[in-house]
Amino acid sequence: MVPAIPERTVRRRVLVVDDEDDIVELISFNLRGAGFDVVTAGNGAEALLRAAEMHPDIILLDVMLPEMDGFAVCEMLRRSPENARTPVIFVTSWSSEDARVLGLEFGGADYVVKPFSPKELVLRVRAVLNRTMPQDPVKN
Repeated sequence: MVPAIPERTVRRRVLVVDDEDDIVELISFNLRGAGFDVVTAGNGAEALLRAAEMHPDIILLDVMLPEMDGFAVCEMLRRSPENARTPVIFVTSWSSEDARVLGLEFGGADYVVKPFSPKELVLRVRAVLNRTMPQDPVKN
């Protein structure tokens, strides 16, 4: 009898980009608790650097960032061959309809308005990953 091969668990990599430490901590804590690997960035330039280094599976991106706003970051990610297809969920306090539409037009996969439910955010991350990586049977 051949022993069963244990199922390999792949932890999805999430880049969380926000300049508010409390928000970064809240999101990171909940994503790690749900089985994700989390890397953070506090501004747009740092986000682009981290994305180039780690090639995340998904990016959670605030719109109102110092130096470069989240829309510009998303636009630059879409120009990068390594991260052009990386899904982005905007997580921001900018809640107008125009902002939500703009976020989706810039290539966002979803748009979550602060304040948000951490549990719902984790479920949205999973839903976007399931839509963009359906061929991968490993779930978080």
